[in-house]
Amino acid sequence: MSYGDPNNPYGAPQGQQPQQPGYGYPQDQGQAPGYGYPQAPPVSPYGGPAAPTTMPGSVSAARVMMWVIVGLQVVGIAVFAFAAAALNAAKDDESLKDDTAFQDLVGNSTGVIWGYVVFGLAWLVFAAVLATKFKNGGNGARVTILVFAIITAVLGIYPFLLVGLVHTVLAILVAVFVGNANGKAWFNRPRY
Repeated sequence: MSYGDPNNPYGAPQGQQPQQPGYGYPQDQGQAPGYGYPQAPPVSPYGGPAAPTTMPGSVSAARVMMWVIVGLQVVGIAVFAFAAAALNAAKDDESLKDDTAFQDLVGNSTGVIWGYVVFGLAWLVFAAVLATKFKNGGNGARVTILVFAIITAVLGIYPFLLVGLVHTVLAILVAVFVGNANGKAWFNRPRY
């Protein structure tokens, strides 16, 4: 069998020229063999893909949403504090002192509202501390932010359904953005 024989299984396929020497590398652009092929992704010194050097967009968005939650909590605390102060002032009003049903209602609800103010203030400080941990916090900060976001979403649903809807949506988005692969890579990156 010859090289051009159509029945030769080792010959060139029909209609093609035999390959020139060059060992399969493209030589038509004057490039050295091996150039022009895609590079492998960078590898960290610890093995695996390289850690991100800049905060991914989804993690940055989660940080902004945490600060929005902090701002909304400031507004909510101010509204509750104003309401509690107004109820205290109404409780001391001379024209309403004889109305025992009103006095019972105001007396019980004022303490509850002040409790909401104290809880909201503590939750605000916790949210602000977690929002500052996005830049250089580790996996523990990530898990804490996830737990905070889930609890905030649940609290936004139950006691404050209409007002807490924005809190709930933001908290769910924070949990999703911090819990995804980009969030995991960002919070687990090595720090030198």
